[in-house]
Amino acid sequence: MAEVLVLVEHADGEPKKVTAELLTLARSLGEAAAVFLGAPGTYAKAKEYLAQYGAARVYVVESEDVVGYVGAPAAEVLAKLVADASPAAVLVAATADSREIAARVAAKTDSGLIWDAVALTPDLVATQGIFGGSTIVTSKVVKGVPVVVVRPNSTAPEAAPVTPSEQTVDIAISDVAKGAKIVDRVVEAKSGRPDLTEAQVVVSGGRGLGAAEHFTLVEKLADTLGAAVGASRAATDAGWYPHQNQVGQTGKTVSPQLYIAVGISGAIQHRAGMQTSKTIVAINKDPEAPIFEFADYGLVGDLFNVVPQLIEAIEKRRAG
Repeated sequence: MAEVLVLVEHADGEPKKVTAELLTLARSLGEAAAVFLGAPGTYAKAKEYLAQYGAARVYVVESEDVVGYVGAPAAEVLAKLVADASPAAVLVAATADSREIAARVAAKTDSGLIWDAVALTPDLVATQGIFGGSTIVTSKVVKGVPVVVVRPNSTAPEAAPVTPSEQTVDIAISDVAKGAKIVDRVVEAKSGRPDLTEAQVVVSGGRGLGAAEHFTLVEKLADTLGAAVGASRAATDAGWYPHQNQVGQTGKTVSPQLYIAVGISGAIQHRAGMQTSKTIVAINKDPEAPIFEFADYGLVGDLFNVVPQLIEAIEKRRAG
């Protein structure tokens, strides 16, 4: 059975949920092989997690030459593994850094690249949503080793514990690949809320809030539920909420157990980022809003009346 390489997404050695998703997907295609690129001493933090989600083999590179530079060194490592291991495919997450790495790997290995896949069959036919998610297409790489960029939250992670074999990869990173050095890293201040892409409950606000200060209502509902806060593109473009909280085709993809859309019309662009949520609740005063077409539950009413009542009801239930 051919290997399927998975680039591990992690923060200082702590794997992110999307890594479990990619390993789960890889196991349906062949033998899952994780590629861990990190600073010296960080792999130990990821070892148990990768084993839990079925990484039969782990290629380990712990080097400042890889993590201290932008994109290119990681691409050189993956390109070497493609040449040496002849995998069936390479899977990476659709994150800013990994997208760049994937494109470089495809160019270096003269292989086809599939962007933003949401599903992948055993014969490596990918499903993608285009035109803001309004049209579904299928694609297949016909040259080289398929390099597939997979959208987070498109595969449900499933544990499959194994005892991986480990292989340390020694590679001299070229001077060309070290052209862009990372000189500083700033850790984003945490709000105390769950990470948006990994949260089980998400409350998002949109144009219907009318102003930035009204996002406090969304935040209060989110805090009552222990949820993450999201926003529509219209809200972030208006400067009402940070762009890193945008949910949609050009933002983040979420797939929580519960998604509450407050004052969001449900345009195709937004739908593409949250339509796989298990339960969708929409609050909007416009009964013709597109979001009601795919919401599981809809509340037609003024959000400034509905949301405070919802918060009060939740608090009373918890207190009782």
